[in-house]
Amino acid sequence: MESSSEGQARRWSPNQRAKQEQIIEAAREVITRDGLAACTARAVADASPLTKSAIHYYFDDMDEIVDLAMARHMSGCLDRIGDAANRHERPVDRFWAAVRTYLEIFAERPNAALLWFSYWVDVGQKGRLEPIDRMHQAMIGVLHDLLADVPVDDPPARAHALFSYLLGTLTQQAVRPVPFSELMPEIATVCRLDSADSSRTV
Repeated sequence: MESSSEGQARRWSPNQRAKQEQIIEAAREVITRDGLAACTARAVADASPLTKSAIHYYFDDMDEIVDLAMARHMSGCLDRIGDAANRHERPVDRFWAAVRTYLEIFAERPNAALLWFSYWVDVGQKGRLEPIDRMHQAMIGVLHDLLADVPVDDPPARAHALFSYLLGTLTQQAVRPVPFSELMPEIATVCRLDSADSSRTV
């Protein structure tokens, strides 16, 4: 069932859509700075030029705003990963650049992994798994395309296995970081890449 803000989306004026964007961006900033629990209507209002009542006018509830803010985080990650891959011509180099960048994004911001895990717990407890599944599928799709270009056998299965590996690795890296060069052979095994390719650095 669509929310009222989704149902009205086609009727918003450009100015109203701009206000929605301000709210989403303010929520993204609050979440990045203070964490998921701190993303309240009052905190978002304080971080934006809009009032608390305006936030409730444009969105049904804070869950909807959080979903959109987290989707924006994911979109930014995918853009950065794509930019890293596009700096290379050989498919295998594109793949390694993308995976390295994915891990670097979280290494640069140690609280990022905890933020995502908090979000997963929150949506799971509330039974709202569709938004995060959509984000997961977007990342798996990127990995699939990169692996298909290498190519590897059964890109859909390899992409799913690699995404699962990366999620686990994010947790381990937050506790005991390991250089990317040491992760490459494991990634190559998960993806069934040629061993010669896993020795390359990009």
